[in-house]
Amino acid sequence: MKYNKLVRDKIPEIIKDRKEIPIVHIADEKEYDKKLKEKLSEEVNEFLKEPNKEEIADILEVIDAICKFRKFDKKEIEKIKEEKKNKRGSFDKRIILDETH
Repeated sequence: MKYNKLVRDKIPEIIKDRKEIPIVHIADEKEYDKKLKEKLSEEVNEFLKEPNKEEIADILEVIDAICKFRKFDKKEIEKIKEEKKNKRGSFDKRIILDETH
């Protein structure tokens, strides 16, 4: 079966344990960037189909990988998040904007 997708680091060993042969390669920076975006989209779509803690954990794992790859400081991201929350609010009140006039 062909996949051509980013997988977790231990997946090749898990495949070998099932007596199958994984064919893999290590992505260069350009491919890794592309595959991280594809993986984020895949995980978000899985969450949309079946919202559960495991899918959220997968999304967070991909976000962690993106932050590490792009050298984004998580503390800085948290600071930006808080600044946006203070300036524009959060999503706690469940407000739906229907239209403006």
